[in-house]
Amino acid sequence: QWELVESGGGLVQPGESLRLSCAASGFTFRNFCMRWYRQAPGKDREFVAHIYSSANKTVYTESTQGRFTISRDNDKNTLYLQMNNLKPEDTAVYYCSVPNKNYWGQGIQVTISS
Repeated sequence: QWELVESGGGLVQPGESLRLSCAASGFTFRNFCMRWYRQAPGKDREFVAHIYSSANKTVYTESTQGRFTISRDNDKNTLYLQMNNLKPEDTAVYYCSVPNKNYWGQGIQVTISS
């Protein structure tokens, strides 16, 4: 049975950093591209970042480019999202996903507030 479990969220002030993790199990993690999405209150879920299976290429939404870094450790079956210089508009529930299998984690809250 596959599973994606996010961790590392919380409440931070503007300008601070957080690193999200997504622990994967039940499938061959290293064979699949992975993504982060987020959903802010009252808004649709939106794409944040994508990483290819070999981690040799990444893609970001414009609003996070230069502040967020997606990475993965295929030996640990773990996906990461390093988020720097956080802004109030980054407040959302963040989800990791396996796009080719439509697998989703349960989501984790990230709140940016002074």
